[in-house]
Amino acid sequence: QVQLVESGGGLVQAGGSLRLSCAASGRTFSRYVMGWFRQAPGKEREFVAAISSSSGTTYYAPSVKGRFTISRDNAKNTVYVQMNILKPEDTAVYYCAARLGVVRTTEAAFGSWGQGTQVTVSS
Repeated sequence: QVQLVESGGGLVQAGGSLRLSCAASGRTFSRYVMGWFRQAPGKEREFVAAISSSSGTTYYAPSVKGRFTISRDNAKNTVYVQMNILKPEDTAVYYCAARLGVVRTTEAAFGSWGQGTQVTVSS
């Protein structure tokens, strides 16, 4: 298991940008697949992006592809998501998550979760 702490959320105007960070504990961060999910009021938690542990291959939900970029810095035990051209529809609590194994894009596949950080995009 790994403990995760998100930061970087806030209030931005539509078209603006935010970068979220997720700091992980432990010495084996590089072995974890890392993901970002989000949950808006009245909606199920949905996949946003993921990055593999080995190759650094990235995966994105269609709704964010081209606007969001996930990255990781294993030396800092941190995963990021750069969010550009934000839309009101991006408003949600954003969670980072970690799993061991191959990349998956479902909530159930991730065993470690942060507390979440609120992102609000105004129009």
